[in-house]
Amino acid sequence: MRGIDRPPAEAYDVGVLDLDGVVYIGHDPVPGAAGALEKARASGMRLAFATNNASRTPSATAALLGDVGVPAAAEDVVTSAQAAARLLSERLPAGSKVLVVGGMGLRQALREAGLRPVSTAAEEPAAVAQGYSPGLSYDLLAEGAQAVAAGAIFVASNGDTTIPGKGGRLRPGNGALVQVIRTATGVDPIVTGKPERPLHRETILRTGAERPLIVGDRLDTDIEGAHNGGADSLLVFTGVTDPRALLAAPPRHRPTYVSADLNGLLVPHNGVRREGAAYVYGGWTVSGDLEVSGDGDPMDGLRALCAAVWDSGDLERGERALDRLF
Repeated sequence: MRGIDRPPAEAYDVGVLDLDGVVYIGHDPVPGAAGALEKARASGMRLAFATNNASRTPSATAALLGDVGVPAAAEDVVTSAQAAARLLSERLPAGSKVLVVGGMGLRQALREAGLRPVSTAAEEPAAVAQGYSPGLSYDLLAEGAQAVAAGAIFVASNGDTTIPGKGGRLRPGNGALVQVIRTATGVDPIVTGKPERPLHRETILRTGAERPLIVGDRLDTDIEGAHNGGADSLLVFTGVTDPRALLAAPPRHRPTYVSADLNGLLVPHNGVRREGAAYVYGGWTVSGDLEVSGDGDPMDGLRALCAAVWDSGDLERGERALDRLF
C-alpha cells in the first residue's frame, strides 16, 4: 500500500465506484456513504458508478442511487452490459442479431450499440449475450445453448458466481448460471465485467478519466480489475472483504489504499514506514516477527500488518496477530 500526501478525492480526477457493498447494500444505504461522496465531489472528484449487474438499466441504477441519497444521472452509471454490447458491436456488423439470455439492462445496451436483441436460436443470432436476470428460465438457457452450439459468439456480462441476498445470504450469480451453457456446449464465454478489462475500458471511454481511482469492496473483482486496468484502487470494508481476506490477498488482489469506508476518499494516506525490521503506521508497530504493539485506529495497525505479512509471507503468524487489532 502506497502513501499519498493529500486526499484521494483531490488527487484523482474520477472515482470509479462499485455499488453493492460500497454505496448501498441491497436497497439500503451504506451508513455515511452519501455524505462522503458529496464531500468528494466538492473536492473536485467526478464520480462514476461501475457495476457488474447487467439486469438494471443505467437509469434504474441512477434512480436507486438517488433513493440512497447519492444524486446520479444515467450517464454516471457504467454497466457490464454496456461493455458486452461494445465488444460485440466492434466484432459484428450493425444490426446483427444477438440472443439475449438476460434482462432489460442487457437488451437496452445492445440496442444502443446498434445491435438487434432476439430470443430464439431459430433466428440464427450471430452472438449470445448472457447477463444476470432473476427471472431467467430454462427455456431461454436452452435457446442460448443451441445458438452457441451452432457457432454464435458467446459473451457473458460478468463471471460473479454469487450475489448478496437478504440477510447476508448468498445467491447464485451470473457466473454460476453461465455454467449451464458452458457445460452444455463446451464453449467458454468472453467475460466483459470486472475483473476483466472490457468494463474498465468502457468506464474510461465514457468518463474520459485520466487518473481514475477504483473503489470497491471485493478483492477478486474491484481490486483485481484495477490491477488489470493499470489503475490505483481503494478497498473499503463495508461489503464482503474482511481483514483476514486482505491479509491473505495475492499481489493482484492488493489495493493501493484501504479504509473502513468511503471517508477514505477524504483523508491523506500515509505510507507504511520501515524502522529497522519493524513496520509502523499511525500509532501501531509490527515487529519483524509479526508482534503487534501500540494503539489507535485498528485500520492503521492493519496497514502495517499487511505490509509485514506481504513482505515475509508468514500468513499463519499474521492471522494470529489480527486478534490484537480486531
